Amino acid sequence: MRDIAVFSGSAHPDLAEEVCAHLGVPLSPTRISRFANDCLEVQLQANCRERDVFLIQPLVKPVQEHLVELLLMCDAARGASASRITVVMPHYSYARSDKKDAPRISIGGRLVADLMVAAGASRVLAMTLHSPQVHGFFSVPVDHLHALRELADHFRQYDLSRTTVVSPDLGNAKEAAAFARRIGAQVAAGAKQRYADDRVSISSVIGEIAGRDVIVLDDEIAKGSTVLELLDRLRELGPRSIRVACTHGLFASGALKRLGEQPDVLEIVCTNTVPIPADEHTDKLRVLSIAPALGEAVRRIHNGESVSALFEEG
Repeated sequence: MRDIAVFSGSAHPDLAEEVCAHLGVPLSPTRISRFANDCLEVQLQANCRERDVFLIQPLVKPVQEHLVELLLMCDAARGASASRITVVMPHYSYARSDKKDAPRISIGGRLVADLMVAAGASRVLAMTLHSPQVHGFFSVPVDHLHALRELADHFRQYDLSRTTVVSPDLGNAKEAAAFARRIGAQVAAGAKQRYADDRVSISSVIGEIAGRDVIVLDDEIAKGSTVLELLDRLRELGPRSIRVACTHGLFASGALKRLGEQPDVLEIVCTNTVPIPADEHTDKLRVLSIAPALGEAVRRIHNGESVSALFEEG
């Protein structure tokens, strides 16, 4: 592909390499250094002048370090006369800060979006944002992909004739319903109330669970408190089997180990939008690659083609 340059920050270089392999282009080198006063400096070590530049960087732990890297990459590309700068952000962690639900709190999702645009981003490619309204926080075009196709392709290896897709809360029910349609399953949702970042209560599950094969679907799993609470409610209803799926497998604070130790959880499925923490492991984990989807979206953006075909059900 001519006139395209792809760079990666330090957040997830393996995914960037996969995307470039799908595109058939090299991953251009990036030098990230630190001054004696702890400030970061970024140098894009390939020509950007009048090129279509794509910067791949999910915002994962340490989020603030990787955010500043991304902002500096945008600034470097702009200063190097890139014709267009597209931020490829498989995981936007600040999307969780999307509303003012308490006095005097910041709305980080909007602020960080403004920072990216101010740094030089002219387009954003994101995957499974925490809530739909986050798309509107950006003042530049956003292509918002999801991983439902990849997840559906994985689960079609099983008998889905008695399957129910369960959303942990009503906020994610629309996504769960779309996934259920893809695999021909029923849908259910938990009635969740959140008291703190890691403390939730699910009072009931709305939908048919008894004797059915359950797939718990969420956008991300961080500490796993929501999923563990949901599992307790599901067990009271007598499912035949339980599998857990999400797009972003953050698995913080031993979450993957705790989920893997649940004897009735047969499988935990996520994608590689974020790197799996090195200290997290279970034989029940299946990681699906979204690099082909991201690579195809990059190709279509570069060629001025429609990205909407990547949203079609099937």
